[in-house]
Amino acid sequence: MPNSSTAFAVSVLAELVARGVRDVVLCPGSRSQALALAAAEFERAGLIRLRVRIDERVAGFLALGLAVETRVPVVVITTSGTAVANLHPAVLEAHHSGVPLVLITADRPGELRGIGSNQTTDQVSIFGSAIRWMRDVDAPSEHGFDPELPGELAHEAYSAAAGNSGTRTGSLDVVPATPGPVQLNLAFREPLSGPVEQLPSIERREWLAHPRQGTSLPAAPQTVVIAGDGAGPEAEQLAHELGVPLLAEVSSGSRFGRNVVVGYRRLLQQLEGEVRRAIVFGHPTLSREIPALLQRDDVEAIVVRGTGAEAYNPGHRARIVAGPISIAGAVEIDREWLGTWLRADRALIEPASVTPHGDGAGALAREQLAAYREPITRQSLVGAVWAATWPHDRLVLGASRLIREADASVPGKKISVHANRGLAGIDGTIATGIGIALASQDAPGSSAAGITRVLLGDLATLYDAGALLFGGGESRPRIQVIVGNDGGGTIFDSLEVAATAAPEPFDRVQFTPQNVDLKALAAAYGWEYRRATNRGELDEALSPGAAPVLVEVPLPR
Repeated sequence: MPNSSTAFAVSVLAELVARGVRDVVLCPGSRSQALALAAAEFERAGLIRLRVRIDERVAGFLALGLAVETRVPVVVITTSGTAVANLHPAVLEAHHSGVPLVLITADRPGELRGIGSNQTTDQVSIFGSAIRWMRDVDAPSEHGFDPELPGELAHEAYSAAAGNSGTRTGSLDVVPATPGPVQLNLAFREPLSGPVEQLPSIERREWLAHPRQGTSLPAAPQTVVIAGDGAGPEAEQLAHELGVPLLAEVSSGSRFGRNVVVGYRRLLQQLEGEVRRAIVFGHPTLSREIPALLQRDDVEAIVVRGTGAEAYNPGHRARIVAGPISIAGAVEIDREWLGTWLRADRALIEPASVTPHGDGAGALAREQLAAYREPITRQSLVGAVWAATWPHDRLVLGASRLIREADASVPGKKISVHANRGLAGIDGTIATGIGIALASQDAPGSSAAGITRVLLGDLATLYDAGALLFGGGESRPRIQVIVGNDGGGTIFDSLEVAATAAPEPFDRVQFTPQNVDLKALAAAYGWEYRRATNRGELDEALSPGAAPVLVEVPLPR
């Protein structure tokens, strides 16, 4: 008689694959062995792409990156106990940013719960209100299981993760469905697995997303469109149709087009009083000026609800509307309103004219050599990475000073940029970038020249160093992890506390100095290492390569 645990694991995975799952990430474990071995057979049959990681936190963020790129629910498989808890940071990020994940967590059967059994805790409520849906399923008996159950579980899990069913909050209110993480907690009894005798035939089901109900808005004078993280091209399109300034954060996916205002933070300090309406897409997180604007009594704040669990609403005064947005009636473009912003923006960002040092080829060669030897600053680092990235590439920005520097200085450019801004944590940045790289380079018709660059600080790198380890026998993506290494958490130097705290304790508990040998770290994980100490070396280091590369860029504190 077939092993019930294995038969149930195979049936559940088959139903998820039938509904659209293509990517599975798993970590090894005893209680989850039936799921893991079944997933390996699905990979051998060419039905899924399987990635194996030893660290559940890395696995969670790797799955998040895969789902960010594909927008399809990704399955994560873990064993019981602390393995489940280690998924929590990725679950929170997915919850707040609206990324679809299906967490299949193995558990003890009912008779082993509440008796102090090894590796057993309350996994039913472990993620609290951060998941869209949860089912705790008792272990199949030795006689088998209800054959309808796997299909029912797969349908509910996939639907909730994809945002096609209602979401229940901690207060039991039902809010509009948005994508996000779900948990399928599966109990297994011993014997925990047996041979996978044969995979069932899988009939692919076309999954149709529920149509989004849009909102029609009238044009209004002195409007700005604000694009926060994950806003997407809809924000640029609306700004173009209205003929109004576009204040787009660097990870918005909207920072392109003729209406984009790069120096929006500084210009808001000058022109904020003239704004009468602000239409917000995505999740703005990189400035204090944006929430201050939206809380003004004389500004009509309209927020287009995104995919995250919460609508962005500083001051609790915004009108929340559904997308997509259309314009009601004719639009009379106020070219002077737009021109005021664009002229002021150009005055901020246009470089000063360069005075030649002399005439002839010799002077030109000296100028080029001086430029090559120019020290690297944070602004020149983000500028070089931005310039090296093209539409077929991907760029992932970590939570550090560098994303704020990029937001303040890089010009408009239609490229794919991501940052984990749901909670803006430094954890999981490299793992997320690897997931994005794998998904983008595995996609049908993907460009062979495309590369993913992850730009982050030294502490974020060390926090996620385990992500540098790939699973045995797995393909490695074209990826560069570019580390701006200033020896610690210099982002805290910009906080008010830095001016009042004593230097020595501040450095110990806030700056947290480090002197890790990143070259040795790269070698330990089998990555190519490059170091850039001037602009010329940086441009060379950013040249694409086939192998994963860690680029270290020393920066002054």
